[in-house]
Amino acid sequence: MTTTVPPTAPADHPATTASTTLRRSRTDTMLGGVCRGLAESTGVDVVLWRVGFLALALTGAGFLLYLLLWVVLPAAPLPAGARPAPLDPVVERLHTGLNGALSGKRRG
Repeated sequence: MTTTVPPTAPADHPATTASTTLRRSRTDTMLGGVCRGLAESTGVDVVLWRVGFLALALTGAGFLLYLLLWVVLPAAPLPAGARPAPLDPVVERLHTGLNGALSGKRRG
């Protein structure tokens, strides 16, 4: 007699327990943390994301796409005791301004 194992819910799989919120990493960055954030969100290795952006950069589109994602994606919380990167305040101002413009709110 054979027994069947009931299918498990998607939340039980390790590949889907990755963060579902897409955020830039603030701990493992080479430039802006975009590739690490994408890797954590999708479960695809960060090296593949970095190679993909490098390949796209050779065509000209990768660099612009990376910059756009750097500004659009919210940053992950900064761990306790860690210092922000030098460009973090600039990118945060751009992110806040862009979100305000897209939501129709004006700072005043």
